[in-house]
Amino acid sequence: MNTVDVTVIIAAKNEAKNLAKCLRSLARAREIVVVDSGSTDGTVAIAEAAGARVVQFQYRGGYPKKRQWALDTLPLTTEWLLMVDADEEIPDSLWDEIAAATRRPSGPAAYLITKGYCFLNRRFRFGGFSFPAVLLFRRGSARFEALLDASAGAGGMDMEVHERVLVEGAIGRLSIPLVHDDFKGLEAYIDRHNRYSSWEAHQRHHFLKTGNWGASAVRPRLWGNTQERRRFLKFVAIRIPCEPLLWFLYHYVVRGGFLEGYPGYVASRIRANYVADVRAKVYELKLADRRS
Repeated sequence: MNTVDVTVIIAAKNEAKNLAKCLRSLARAREIVVVDSGSTDGTVAIAEAAGARVVQFQYRGGYPKKRQWALDTLPLTTEWLLMVDADEEIPDSLWDEIAAATRRPSGPAAYLITKGYCFLNRRFRFGGFSFPAVLLFRRGSARFEALLDASAGAGGMDMEVHERVLVEGAIGRLSIPLVHDDFKGLEAYIDRHNRYSSWEAHQRHHFLKTGNWGASAVRPRLWGNTQERRRFLKFVAIRIPCEPLLWFLYHYVVRGGFLEGYPGYVASRIRANYVADVRAKVYELKLADRRS
C-alpha cells in the first residue's frame, strides 16, 4: 500500500457508528487527526485504536469553529490537507487521484471532491444530492468562511456546517467521488437537519437584514466556480415564495430522484421539509424583531 503524503482531518463528536469504516478507508494517509468535542460513545477509543491522533476542541463561541481551529492551531507537517467527515470514506481509486494531484509541483492550490450521496442503503446516481466541495488543499492556502456566529440560536453547534472554503490560488477538480454514507439512521439524520435549519435560518435572517453573510464569505456569482454558483442560487432561492416545492421538484423531477425509487422520494421530501423549516424559523426571527 502506497502512503500518500497527506494529513486527514476529521471533525467528530459521538461518531462511533461511523468512524471505524471511515478510518479503514484512510489507511494510505500519512497522518490522521481526529478533532473531537468530548465524545461519550467510544469515538476516541476507536480513533486511537486505528492509530489516529486525537485532539480535543472546546468551542467558546465566535470564529473559528472546529475545522478552522484545527488549521490555525494544530502542528501539521504535510503540505497537503484533506478534510473528511466521520460518515465518509475515501475509495482507493480516489486515493490514487489524490496522490497524483499532490505530486504536481505547479498544480492548483486546492481541489473539489464530490461527496457521493448514499441514503437508505442506496448509492444515489440521480437526484442531485451529491455535490462537490473543496476538501483537499495546500496547507496555508485555504480558510473557512467567517459567517455570522449563530451558534447560540442553532443549538450551540461548534463546527462548520455549510461554510465554504476560501482559497488563495486556482481550484482544480478530482473526478472520483468519495462515499458519504451515514450509519446513524434516519432519526439522527432528521434531528441533525433540524439543528442545521436553525443555523441557516439565522444566516438568512442576517443576510436579508444586512445584505451580507458575515465577515468573509464566498461571493455569489452565476458564472463563477462551483461554490460561487451554489451561493448565487441560494441568493435567488431565499426570495422565492414557493422555494420548498421548487427544491422538491428540482431533486425529484428535474434531477431524476424518482429513478432512485422510494429512497429518492424520501430524500427529496426531507430536502423540501428542511427548506420549509428554515423559512418558518426566519419568519419567527422576523416576529421577534418586531416585538423588540
